[in-house]
Amino acid sequence: MVCTSDTRGPCLISGPAAATPGGTRALLRQFAIRPSKRWGQHFLVSTRALDTIIAAAELTRRDTVLEVGAGLGTLTEALAMRAGAVAAVEVDRRLAAVLAARLGALPNVRIVEGDALRVDLPPLFAGPPVRKVVANLPYNIAAPLLLRLLDPVLSIARLVVTVQREVAERIVARAGTPSYGRLSLAVQYRAAARIAARIPPGAFLPAPDVESAVLTLVPHARPPVQVDDEGALFRVVAAGFGHRRKTLANALARGLDLAPSAVEAACRAAGVDPRARAETLDLKAFAALTRALGGGGGAPTATA
Repeated sequence: MVCTSDTRGPCLISGPAAATPGGTRALLRQFAIRPSKRWGQHFLVSTRALDTIIAAAELTRRDTVLEVGAGLGTLTEALAMRAGAVAAVEVDRRLAAVLAARLGALPNVRIVEGDALRVDLPPLFAGPPVRKVVANLPYNIAAPLLLRLLDPVLSIARLVVTVQREVAERIVARAGTPSYGRLSLAVQYRAAARIAARIPPGAFLPAPDVESAVLTLVPHARPPVQVDDEGALFRVVAAGFGHRRKTLANALARGLDLAPSAVEAACRAAGVDPRARAETLDLKAFAALTRALGGGGGAPTATA
């Protein structure tokens, strides 16, 4: 194992040795840390998985990289070797201390103790011009955090995130497939997504009960569909999926508090079968339906 001296002990594991079960256990023992179920902590212990993530990120020294859930710094260290700057966010103060001990001396690494759902994100990209996110996202906040990271205000060029495999499959799902739903539409409106690799439970310590997947997302320069009000689009989507067993017309009428006749007329204007189910409509169809409803949420309030 490769080690560096530190006041907390004779050796700190660094380099590829940290991405092994033995190296991770040694670090956890040295800092007297037990993985927290509260934070959903699973530490990467596979050099193969680490190499896959790094390759998918396509890093250069022009990149400023945000890592969420930096943990023991295994991925952080690999990012710092290739990117111009790395901001490593960690909510657990015990792990933030490990990061400081292991990587605090690196000039291109900034360690931020905080909750990624609340921390002010734009200042973390104060560095080289190309913004990227590379992270093993905590399973319990992966979906809302990913949507936050896809905010166009952040101008992120590429995201490479490890998430639960089922979540990744929901994100890339197409209309008419079992995994397709609101998350699919929300992410695909913002970015082109694909699954780069699957990662078995054994690549983490402790091993989770589920498989993971490396997901790459390239945000769109502009949304693939045009609507006057994005909020209206997703109100229509939410209403459509709010009552999955009902026909689209009935689900929208109930979810948007509209008369069924008004919804049926909008469906016909959008070229959508009012008897269809929401899971059969793609993003383009939902956008057409939103426009026909006059924006959705603020849609026509005609009575039957």
